[in-house]
Amino acid sequence: MAESLDREFGEKHFRVAIFGSARIEKDDSVYNEVYSLARLISEAGIDLVTGGGPGLMDAASAGHHAGRTDDKAHSVGLRIRLPTEESEATHLDVKKEFNLFSNRLESFMRLSKAVVVAPGGVGTLLELFYTWQLLQVKKITRVPIILFGEMWVDLLRWIRKWPLESKLISPEDLDLLFIAKNYREAFEIIREAHQQFFKGNQEFCTVYKKFKA
Repeated sequence: MAESLDREFGEKHFRVAIFGSARIEKDDSVYNEVYSLARLISEAGIDLVTGGGPGLMDAASAGHHAGRTDDKAHSVGLRIRLPTEESEATHLDVKKEFNLFSNRLESFMRLSKAVVVAPGGVGTLLELFYTWQLLQVKKITRVPIILFGEMWVDLLRWIRKWPLESKLISPEDLDLLFIAKNYREAFEIIREAHQQFFKGNQEFCTVYKKFKA
């Protein structure tokens, strides 16, 4: 599968990464929200990138598969090798397994033009802050980070109260963050970012004010 991933790196596609917990199961409302979001992404002909594991990663790949109308949009799974065996998400078209989180995160950033951060734990927080830092120092193209769900509201309050008020970050750093209460709001941001990507607009995060965090 490495050759397939190499081809992905070389193609100018708009891809959406969805980060989220491996522990959330099918009977959870968050699982259904992620499934619905991924289905809309697929119906729009947009590629998906996930960690390729269970939980919300599986919700995303299953929803993406359900929304397909042709073979143009596909699902990429970037797996991590863990001490305990983790089940693989269904419906992955391209997949690769990594030994190091750093290499895996770098591949996420090379592939993705928008990032959705669904509820999750330590791994999801790592993915969020790694993405945010690379965007802050302009190591990667400025793409929107969409904080998906109520879980992130208190984190944003903390960021404003402590790092921002203490001038440890700049107000402009928050321009990279958007907040979406549900899958329809998240998709609205993605749809606009998708359109601006193909227009060559590199300042989407600055000029698009709706749903700003």
